[in-house]
Amino acid sequence: MNEAWNDLMRERHRKIEDLRAAGETPYPNDQRVGWTAAAARAAAGTLSPEELAGKAIRVDIAGRVVALRRFGKATFLSLSDRSGRIQGYVKKDTLGDAEYGLFQKVVDSGDLLWLEGTLFITRTGELTVQADRFRVLTKAIRPLPEKWHGLSDVETRYRQRYVDLIVNDEVREIFRRRARIVNFLRDYLSRRDFLEVETPMMQPVAGGATARPFVTHHNTLDMDLYLRVAPELYLKRLLVGGFERVFEINRNFRNEGISTQHNPEFTMIEFYQAYATFTDLMGLTEDMLSSLATALYGSPKFSYQGETVDFTPPWERLTVAQAAARYGGFPEERLADETFLRETAVRLGVPDAAAASQGHLLVGIYEEVAERRIAGPAFVTEYPIEVSPLSRPNGARPRIVDRFELIVRGREIANAFSELNDPVDQRGRFEEQLRRRERGDEEAHFLDEDYLRALEYGMPPAAGEGIGIDRLVMLFTDSPSIREVILFPLLRKEG
Repeated sequence: MNEAWNDLMRERHRKIEDLRAAGETPYPNDQRVGWTAAAARAAAGTLSPEELAGKAIRVDIAGRVVALRRFGKATFLSLSDRSGRIQGYVKKDTLGDAEYGLFQKVVDSGDLLWLEGTLFITRTGELTVQADRFRVLTKAIRPLPEKWHGLSDVETRYRQRYVDLIVNDEVREIFRRRARIVNFLRDYLSRRDFLEVETPMMQPVAGGATARPFVTHHNTLDMDLYLRVAPELYLKRLLVGGFERVFEINRNFRNEGISTQHNPEFTMIEFYQAYATFTDLMGLTEDMLSSLATALYGSPKFSYQGETVDFTPPWERLTVAQAAARYGGFPEERLADETFLRETAVRLGVPDAAAASQGHLLVGIYEEVAERRIAGPAFVTEYPIEVSPLSRPNGARPRIVDRFELIVRGREIANAFSELNDPVDQRGRFEEQLRRRERGDEEAHFLDEDYLRALEYGMPPAAGEGIGIDRLVMLFTDSPSIREVILFPLLRKEG
């Protein structure tokens, strides 16, 4: 912190003492507020300046002072509350010498202020509160940054998100829209008889996704627990218990890298439907997300990073092999040849290509050459069984599973499949995952004996899906990075 900044803070500390000397507390908690900026605008409506003056509408509003313009005997200010901004006008003739002098002496940009007065429209057409009373509700010690929009260090915006939200209307709008998106998804599923539930975030066995978990320890029980990588296995236990349609908006934790698409703590919505297949969920997903786009934009078409995304159903369907062949320039039939797959995977730098199974090789090639180039929306299907340890095998082709991933603008938005409910097959898959862990794969599944016991009681045929809410919000807010849509993304320690 530079010396000039320290001087500003010391000056504000002095203003706190000036408030106290005037008999005012700089941090009161007894002020009631009757209006918002939006309510004041609604009350003014389309009235002309003369009509508004005739009505003499009195309001009282509280918010943060985000701008101040002083003109000797009068001051204009911009007041920001949860509903928006409104202009305030404070003048010496109205407040009186003493009150206006105090206002001039103690009020700064960044303070939280209460105003009471009459609405009027200025000569420039701006709705304004002409205040005859004011009160400082919180005296800010740190000044707001003068050129916040011009900061080149975006990490500062994420680290001090509270300041970012104060001064940046566009950022606040991202998180308002995020709330609308979550509420839409919740309402959509609830209207279709899905029950919202909550499952454990600390689990004795990590499961439900191929991911490296975070580990913690419970002292009283003297046992290690894992932060949830996915709620899947608990939600499917509820299918066993008779809840035939369930969903959870859940926080997941994966001990992985950080990028524009990944944060170690993230939000998903997972839902499961008995007596449904993955193809049923394709139709549901098309309807749900095209309806969401229409609710937000008035159309299933919208812009993302300068390109048009069209959520009008039906969406493209293509297999993993078709996508790899199309974008990699390979003859599709060559992708059934293990030698070709291994040579190609080694050339592309696919991890563990020398020892990987044929299914892992195919998916590794697809991820290298195809996934990020799929504009979508597209359902990518026919994943190999080796990379899908919880998915139901296809009846006609048991080496692939009934699964899709939804790809939009080169990113996985959703993952869904018909659920494996054969406990013997599931045990064999878990045992193969254990062998992978023994060979050093820290993302492979653990063997969950209690989940297998649940399957032995009988789980109805079902399909389930997980949608990454953070990535969905990125799409619907035109945000290039996941950090833009998470209020407090994980960052390195300061210093």
